[in-house]
Amino acid sequence: MQELGALPDLDITQYDVHPALGRHRVLDPRSLAYRRPYTGETIRRVEWAPRVPVLNQQNLVAQGIKTSQMFDGVQDMDALGSCTANAATACLSVLLTADACMAAGLDTTDAVAAERFAIQLYADATTTDEWQNYTWPSDDCGSSGLGVAKALRHRGLIDQYGHATTAEELCVLLQTGPVLMGMPWHQAFFEPVSSLALLDEIPDWQSSPVAGGHEVCITAIESVAEIEGDIAYEHTVLRVRNSWGSWGDAGSFRMSLAVYQALRSEIDLVQPRLDRTSQ
Repeated sequence: MQELGALPDLDITQYDVHPALGRHRVLDPRSLAYRRPYTGETIRRVEWAPRVPVLNQQNLVAQGIKTSQMFDGVQDMDALGSCTANAATACLSVLLTADACMAAGLDTTDAVAAERFAIQLYADATTTDEWQNYTWPSDDCGSSGLGVAKALRHRGLIDQYGHATTAEELCVLLQTGPVLMGMPWHQAFFEPVSSLALLDEIPDWQSSPVAGGHEVCITAIESVAEIEGDIAYEHTVLRVRNSWGSWGDAGSFRMSLAVYQALRSEIDLVQPRLDRTSQ
């Protein structure tokens, strides 16, 4: 993991790109200044169901995806660090109707077609991440939640995007739609210990090394608990859509707000938004 601070206005943490992991942490103080503060709103259980099947950024060739046929001069890649775009594709499938998805080139009935859409979106995200020296194709360089949100906006698929930093702000955003979360992925996280794939249950995960940066889509607050009017972090649980096929609980995992708090300094949260009623 490498800290970069030379670029004006951006706070960047760049991770090594892994076949399953390709997120970099990029914060823009200008955008963060407009985040919606928590003012005591009631936090309720909520669920957002992506229209697309669970995607898989790995085993691309076995899925019939040949990157050599998608881009000129590129060899076939069996995995890509395209997690930001995979998470954004799941999120977009919630924001758009099925017809609007199809009009945008996103087939919500076919996981392979949707993965191809995500790979193309990954290429756009690496371009909007202007701080990078490389882009996909042909370099599997990773991208950021901010970069993929900008790519969605450049395509005209969303109107805007917002941010959160605290657990409470995150829960408020989730009342209105899914949220993209960039997080450090500890080595221990690769092996969930139960069918619930609850990160909290993994023993000593804090002491395991960080394998890379990962982007996922938070789709639900499954349970909410309070103690004397304050959110009880340990007992408020999020469900999170991953992009590794059936890994975890049918492609998703869970984590409490206590885990979020423990990782907060290395997390970034972006919520793509669509206000046009025609969608």
